[in-house]
Amino acid sequence: MKRLLSKARAAVEKYNMIEENDRIAVGVSGGKDSVALLVALAEMRRFYPKKFEVVAITLDYQFNNADGDFSEIEKLCEKLNVEYVIKKTNLYHVIFETRKETNPCSLCAKMRRGILHDTAKELGCNKIALGHHLDDAAETFIMNLFQGGTIGSFSPVSYLSKKDLTMIRPFVFIRESEISSAVKRNSLPVVKSKCPADKQTARQETKALLEELDKKYPGIHEKIVGAMEKSHTDKW
Repeated sequence: MKRLLSKARAAVEKYNMIEENDRIAVGVSGGKDSVALLVALAEMRRFYPKKFEVVAITLDYQFNNADGDFSEIEKLCEKLNVEYVIKKTNLYHVIFETRKETNPCSLCAKMRRGILHDTAKELGCNKIALGHHLDDAAETFIMNLFQGGTIGSFSPVSYLSKKDLTMIRPFVFIRESEISSAVKRNSLPVVKSKCPADKQTARQETKALLEELDKKYPGIHEKIVGAMEKSHTDKW
C-alpha cells in the first residue's frame, strides 16, 4: 500500500483535498477501487499533518430484492477503526423492475449520487471521497469527446453548493493496474457486483478502446491526464 499512499498523498496535497478536522465519507461499493481508497485514507490518518475523520458508506442496491452481503467490508472497517454505515436503497427495484431501463447506468448514477450525498450529510460529513483513478479520468475524457462532443472530465475536487459538500478523488494519479495489484498483495476483501449491467457499459467499451490504443501509443492514459493538467481543463 505504500505506493498507493504516496501517490494518493501527492494528489491530496496538490489539490488541497483535506483540511483540518474534515469528516470524510468514503463511498464504498465493495469494488477494488473503493476498498483500496478506504484503506489508504484510514492509514493516512496516522501520519497526515492535518487531522481528519473517515466514515465508510455502502449503498445496498438490494439486487434481486435481497440484502447484499457486506460482512467482509464490515470486518475490514472494524480492523481499520472506521465507522461503517450500510444504507439500504430501492435502486434495483426502481431501475430494473419498475422502470425497466434499457440504459440503466445514467439514472442509477444520478439516484446513487443523491442518496450518497444525503447520507453523508446525515452523518455530519463535509466531504465525500470517491475511488476514481487515472484510468477513469482518461476514459471519461474520451467518452465526453466521442459521445458528447465536449472537452473535459471530472475534476479532482468539486464543490457541490446545493449540498454544501466537497467531492475529492485522491486516486487520480494512480493507474487501475496499481490498485488491482495492491488489493491482491494485501488480500483486501472485494464484493463482486451483482448488477445486471455490469461489464456491459459504454465505459467498458471505452476502457477496451484505450487499452488497444495503449499498445500503439504507450502511456496514453497518462498523456490524456497530463494534457488536462497543462490546459487546466476542469480544474486539473
